[in-house]
Amino acid sequence: LKDVSNTNSGGSSYLMKRRQQKMMSADRNLIHFVPVKAAAGYLTSYADSEFIDELNTFTLPMLSGGNYRAFEIIGDSMLPTPSGSIIVGEKIESLEDVKNNMAYIVVSRNEGIVYKRIVKNNRSKSKVSLVSDNPSYQPYQVNSEDIAELWQAQVVIGKVAQQQRWDVNSLANLVNNLQNQVSTLKKKMN
Repeated sequence: LKDVSNTNSGGSSYLMKRRQQKMMSADRNLIHFVPVKAAAGYLTSYADSEFIDELNTFTLPMLSGGNYRAFEIIGDSMLPTPSGSIIVGEKIESLEDVKNNMAYIVVSRNEGIVYKRIVKNNRSKSKVSLVSDNPSYQPYQVNSEDIAELWQAQVVIGKVAQQQRWDVNSLANLVNNLQNQVSTLKKKMN
């Protein structure tokens, strides 16, 4: 008879090692989720580890080795990303590390928690422009010192039924509005 005990123990030791790795990495890779209903509390308690520990958590295997947080967004300012989407962002320590025109969750004392693209001001480091993907919304400026946290968007989680569809006319209007906004921004920055 063939001895199968070695293959079984080899297989089970592999599974045990995988389970151990998952358990060890699970705590490190926890993503705390900030739903809209917790946003007001988050603004006053984002630095309070007890408050953060009360938030629900999850993991995403494709994200590792960083500090991540998930935020639920409401509104249509970042269409085609629909209202109710979850934005998973990686913590950015400083405005210096911000990449122009990338999307971020911006936690600020005056504006609250918003999901926008950041455009740095070449003339002044004390202000940045926050730009919506939906051209119906005008860009606006915030003071750098008012920004408490920055989370660079890495993953967008949305419900399939909420995916937006654009028709050709909408796309043409979108392009025209974006071109106008870019021209306006360029004039302000130069």
